[in-house]
Amino acid sequence: MNGLTITLRPNGGKHLYEQIYEHIKLEIRKGKLRSGERLPSTRSLAEFLQVSRGTAELAYEQLLSEGYIEARPYRGYFVCAVEELAGLAETARDGRQFAGKGMETGNICNVTERAESRQERRCGEKEAAGAYVCDFSPNAIDMTAFPYATWKKITKNILVGANSDMFTYSCPKGDYALRETITHYLHTSRGVNCSPEQVIIGAGNDYLLMLLEKILGRHVAIGMENPTYKKAYRIFESFAYSILPIAMDDCGMSAEALRQSGAEAAYVMPSHQYPMGVVMPIGRRMELLKWAGEKEGRYLIEDDYDSEFRFKGKPVPSLQASDHLGKVIYVGTFSKSIAPAIRIGYMVLPEPLLDIYEEKCSFYSNTVSGIDQRILNEFIRNGHFERHLNRMRKIYRDKHDLLLNEWKGMEKQFRTMGENAGLHLLLQDKRGRREEELVRQAESAGVKVYGLSEFCVGRRMSCWEGAMVILGYASLSSGQISEGIHRLKQVWGHENGNIFI
Repeated sequence: MNGLTITLRPNGGKHLYEQIYEHIKLEIRKGKLRSGERLPSTRSLAEFLQVSRGTAELAYEQLLSEGYIEARPYRGYFVCAVEELAGLAETARDGRQFAGKGMETGNICNVTERAESRQERRCGEKEAAGAYVCDFSPNAIDMTAFPYATWKKITKNILVGANSDMFTYSCPKGDYALRETITHYLHTSRGVNCSPEQVIIGAGNDYLLMLLEKILGRHVAIGMENPTYKKAYRIFESFAYSILPIAMDDCGMSAEALRQSGAEAAYVMPSHQYPMGVVMPIGRRMELLKWAGEKEGRYLIEDDYDSEFRFKGKPVPSLQASDHLGKVIYVGTFSKSIAPAIRIGYMVLPEPLLDIYEEKCSFYSNTVSGIDQRILNEFIRNGHFERHLNRMRKIYRDKHDLLLNEWKGMEKQFRTMGENAGLHLLLQDKRGRREEELVRQAESAGVKVYGLSEFCVGRRMSCWEGAMVILGYASLSSGQISEGIHRLKQVWGHENGNIFI
């Protein structure tokens, strides 16, 4: 218990569970709590610290989510094997290992980047959607609560006070004021460490990844989780990149498989893998960072596409927040959190790549309207974005909870995965049915679901067996969710003449 002597400050500006979580996390990162060491039970910890048991449970749940500790049935909580954290941090401070061109000892900047819009729609999808009573698309979002009046007012005020500068070409990297605002937002919400000079604003993932091809070079061997975000896969494929599908397990991309693949870069979604919903634990993150640090020129591309929407505990820190060697390229977007049509994304480059950007990409014009950038900057700076996010988190949490509640009774037939974060979840069939059969049965009931095979590169590579389907719920009303789940129960719940609903 001595290792968990925590000084709590009830009026310290942070919740008590956050103070407990941060203390234990820091002790693990420093190596003071070692791998395999048993932690006190939540009851014991609560009694020792004189807090409620619920407070202790919240702290442990966040540590579990991030992979710092593990729960062993009937035994308790134990520290995970993450000793390399201290070693990597020391290497960064000494500046000995591939610090990269232009990086000074002790001044290795972490980088934050972006995860692009999942609004990849096939031609004619809108028309096809009319054939379904309920479409559980994982790409759509809810626009009914968008603050149209606020956006209109900001737009009007900016145009009323407009001057000639607003209608000229902007900086290739984007409006500096917006880049400052994004830098502050990423640091406070995702733990990203960067300067405005490292942030590049662009109209969507396509443009930003196109710039990345110029920076990293052609014919790069890139490892991608399988299954993965197919839009990014097609973009990389168009670059003549050598795409190497990397097997996943329940911690995300396998670092050992990545090492054996011969990849020079890796595209990962550690905060909420798409489409599997896996949250990569800290141990696996450090393995990937170690892989990147083993050779000059290796980089991790972190797509942080929907980290704002987590329904249990705090948002999981970005991979870039743990990067002390300048090896993470962070990519993000406002398409999920605000609206797809805004088409504003951002990329945070590590300092070693800034000189290459200036040499090879600085002559490209910025692809986002200067007016739109100023509108977004005002929207974020004046607190409207934070209020909108809080409103949408509640709306999505209510839909998420409704879907899980409606799904009750099907636990013997399906395993639910990825249910604590993001705007979709997975159902894994336990009865040996084929994916095509599940999709076809759902269509016969007027419900559109999405098979996991749509997101696989080549053959399916993962540790999970059984057919899987994806249910996105963000754009659906409560009535549509209830009706859709009722219909799925009707067609999927049959077994030996019985209906399990």
